[in-house]
Amino acid sequence: MANSPWTGMVPVDDTALAATDTGGTGTPVVYLNGSYAGRRHWKNTITELGGGYRHITFDERARGMSKRSSDYSFEACLRDVDAVLEARGIDKPVLVGWSYGAFIAMHWAERRPDRVSGVLNVDGALPYGLTGEEGRERIRKLFRRNRLLLPLVAPFGLAARMSADQHAEVNIELNELAATCGPVLERVTCPVRYVLATGASFGSNDGEQEGARAALEPVLARNPNLQISAKVASNHGAILRKDFRTVAQAVRETAAAGERQAG
Repeated sequence: MANSPWTGMVPVDDTALAATDTGGTGTPVVYLNGSYAGRRHWKNTITELGGGYRHITFDERARGMSKRSSDYSFEACLRDVDAVLEARGIDKPVLVGWSYGAFIAMHWAERRPDRVSGVLNVDGALPYGLTGEEGRERIRKLFRRNRLLLPLVAPFGLAARMSADQHAEVNIELNELAATCGPVLERVTCPVRYVLATGASFGSNDGEQEGARAALEPVLARNPNLQISAKVASNHGAILRKDFRTVAQAVRETAAAGERQAG
């Protein structure tokens, strides 16, 4: 049965995604990871929420236990969400995205408004990004400088099983999407909540992350479906580890708002 606990591989395109579904009859919550992270980062949040929800996690291509692919594009990530939902028979989930995963959640929700209950963005889906050749070269240099470190931290969910250049291209595409995502945020019609961190993220300079969060304010004013649930003291990378209780409470708020809207 689709609502029974399950762990396995979901085939999609030329790859397969490692996924886990806790089953049950509660509100389905699908967790979308950071750019190079895996599902392990959601463990504390899921434990805090408990068995009243149906928790679905999966590793993106070349992350965690998922297989490599010839396509690591953002569009491929959107297809992966479709594949996991179809494989598990899930309808109208709450999408919870951290960092890169928040952008996936918002684009997916904007394209499929009748198939989503709500979205929680954890320090992501902010309309700000590095663009232009200078920004692209800065990102490439960052990952090439850390190319020997990437394979060492991949087993801990801090990098993907990709080359440094592939890591960089994922990040470049994300920054270009972020810089132009304002209209996407304005068109989303389901309840959307944000939990925002403070401080920097990997590769950001002083003030850039706060600039990204400030760029969200005009969008909040234009789309009342978007609201900030909480701001926490953790930085971008530590938020799921240090503030999982706040994230869990925001999941509850998002799910309740979706139920009210479906009403």
